[in-house]
Amino acid sequence: MIKRKTFLGLAMATAALAFSAAAPAQSAYKAEYKMSLVLGPAYPWGKGGEIWANLVRERTQGRINIKLYPGVSLIQGDQTREFSAIRQGVIDLAVGSTINWSPQVKELNLFSLPFLMPDYAAMDALTQGDVGKEIFKIIDKAGVIPLAWGENGYREISNSKLAIKKPEDLKGLKIRVVGSPLFLDTFTALGANPTQMSWADAQPALATGAVDGQENPMAIYTAAKLHTMAQKHVTMWGYVADPLIFVANKDIWASWTPADQAIVKQAAIDAGKQETAIARKGLAEADKPLLKDIAANGVTVTQLSAQERDAFVKATRPVYEKWKNQIGAGLVNTAEKSIAARKP
Repeated sequence: MIKRKTFLGLAMATAALAFSAAAPAQSAYKAEYKMSLVLGPAYPWGKGGEIWANLVRERTQGRINIKLYPGVSLIQGDQTREFSAIRQGVIDLAVGSTINWSPQVKELNLFSLPFLMPDYAAMDALTQGDVGKEIFKIIDKAGVIPLAWGENGYREISNSKLAIKKPEDLKGLKIRVVGSPLFLDTFTALGANPTQMSWADAQPALATGAVDGQENPMAIYTAAKLHTMAQKHVTMWGYVADPLIFVANKDIWASWTPADQAIVKQAAIDAGKQETAIARKGLAEADKPLLKDIAANGVTVTQLSAQERDAFVKATRPVYEKWKNQIGAGLVNTAEKSIAARKP
């Protein structure tokens, strides 16, 4: 009887130990995870975050619940602090801009080199090829887990004064830009007066005429109804594109089981593909129906000829060469080769 009790006691103790060993993995899960976004679901960017959160919730049967925090509200609206906040654990997950994270990861300035990527196939050649893999290694080394690519889109320029067709047209124009030294260099080279401000501050500044223009993807132009903020002239120059990256904080990532990690990553990949399609809608098609919708609001839409675009390329080439070395000539060379070898 004593031996049997001892055996039962050992069995119970073993079971208790086994349970306690397994328990932390589950108990480490938080009731809610915070996802940082610059824009909400009314925009393709925020929609991508919403899709990701919903897919994760469905595929984990509610084990991982993600709440969206648009307007980078977790860091008081300072877009350029987002990457550091993810690394520090203030933010659990994010869909972020290569532009906003470039102050902390200099290689991300690659995508902001003026006129590097002439079309969507060029952007895909980078994000889905060797360059994309190298960028992910760099982000991982910087302390954040990269999971998938998305897209904010090609950044086109709008203003309240005139149709921009040549570099000289930008002379003296006060253009709102994001907080990136490369953007300041580019617009200064074109003779403009670049002014850094957050997107939240930019909209009233445009409406009151405190700034003359801005540069952003057309999906943002339409969703924000910038035609109502005096932005009556749009030039499609495609000078830079802004890929988005779906990421997770390293400690949060490590707290999930390998099975849930796989679910979260695949959900990010799936959401990224859907988000990219939304961002390109109306622009990737041959007749670009989105531009017709914009023109219907009384906006002058200017599409540059190859010669006109080349004038902007030449005007910004010194900026390109200066930043090529700062970003890393090897990475830029790989990017240039990938683009040259792209398939339409």
